[in-house]
Formats: sequence, structure tokens, C-alpha cells
Amino acid sequence: MTTFQNKVVVVTGGTSGIGLATAKAFSAAGASVFITGRRQEALDAAVKAIGGQVTGVRGDMSKLADIDRLYDAVQQRHAQIDVLFANAGGGGFAPLGAIDETHFDETFATNVKGVLFTVQKALPLLKDGGAVVLTGSTAGASGTPAFSVYGATKAAVRSFARNWVLDLKDRHIRVNVVSPGPIDTAGLNELFGGGAEADGVKAGLVGAIPSGRVGQPEEVAQAVLFLASDAASFINGAELFVDGGMTQI
Repeated sequence: MTTFQNKVVVVTGGTSGIGLATAKAFSAAGASVFITGRRQEALDAAVKAIGGQVTGVRGDMSKLADIDRLYDAVQQRHAQIDVLFANAGGGGFAPLGAIDETHFDETFATNVKGVLFTVQKALPLLKDGGAVVLTGSTAGASGTPAFSVYGATKAAVRSFARNWVLDLKDRHIRVNVVSPGPIDTAGLNELFGGGAEADGVKAGLVGAIPSGRVGQPEEVAQAVLFLASDAASFINGAELFVDGGMTQI
């Protein structure tokens, strides 16, 4: 088992789905974990579910002041950050003819602006030789109907990693991307309309996935832990798809 004993890990968007599963995995591996979420009730529930050495900091990562508060909270307890998982993000469907300015601005604010400044503002605390993992998506590498704005934001995240490895090479900070395919989370169910409608969409997707099923958040979490660990010490600027082979065919 990969250990993160005595390591400090920050997971943004850690109250549900992939973020929550990853925070749990880091905590179980011995890390001191900081998570963020926009709703206090969900944040409190996540902290309880994660257990171990975990701290919840309420914040919206599209707001720079909230990012500052996150790192202030970390600095009050620790001298450095070993791992940053910039995971907070989201989006919705809108075909080209229906995209409006609000849809564009909100999606880019969370998925691009938020990721950029989450990483930038972590730099004074990030340990030399530390690891950054960004959440991408299969949508950043392949087309999806009515999902172009979200896909464009995730393509931008992929591009960030390729460039930041050069900006951070003197500090030996690795930056990699984990790109999930369809993962069985509350967020995916909501995106697909919830209930029976979501179940139908997921069932339809299975035919396009060589593994024959949708993924579980814990499977993405293990990929993140690998990328953040010393086992991935020579992996830098890469994109790891956790999609059951969906993007490879």
C-alpha cells in the first residue's frame, strides 16, 4: 500500500464523488488532508466520512479570496504542502446554439481560472519535489454532443500540465492529469437528469466502454494516489485516463 505518512495533501472539491473518495484514500494512507467545498453542511459530512487527520475549509475555488483562505488555513498548521489535487470543477450540457455568456463564464471560472489560481497560490507552500494532480476528463480529448464548453475547459487543464512542468522544473514539482471517463457519482447522475433517466444514460454508455461498466470513484482515487506517489517519480506532464478504455477506441 502506498503511504503518505507525515505528508500534507490538499484536495479541492473534496465533499463528494472523486474528490471525497480521493481524500478518504489519502487519509487512509496516513496523510494530513485538507478538503474544500462550497456548502458547509456537505463539508462537515465529508470531514466526518473521511476521518483521520482531515480539515475542511469552506470555499469556492473560482474565487481568489477563498483560495487564499484555504492556504492560510494550511499554513496555520503546516509548513508545506506535499501533494495538491486540484479537483474542483463541474459543468453542464448546452448545444452550440444554446450556449450563453453565463454558461461559458461559470464553467471557465471553475474549471480553468479556479485550477490556475489554486496551483499558483499553492506555490509558496508546495514542497520542492512535490506533486500536483489536475482533474481532466475524457471530454477534453474526444467530442461529446452539447458538451463543448466543458470539454474546452478540460482541454485547457491538459495544456496547463504540459506548460507547468516547464515552469516548475527547477523545483522538481511534477504536474500530471487524471482524466476520468463516466464515473458513478452523484454529480454524474445529476448531469444525466437523475433517477431512471440517469440510469438509462449510463446503461447506454456501457456499450462504448471496453471494460463493460462505468467506473467507481475509488478507482480514480487510486490513480491519483499513484500519480502523487514516489512510484510515479518519472511521470511528469502526463495524462492518465481512468475510463475503462473508452477514449482508446
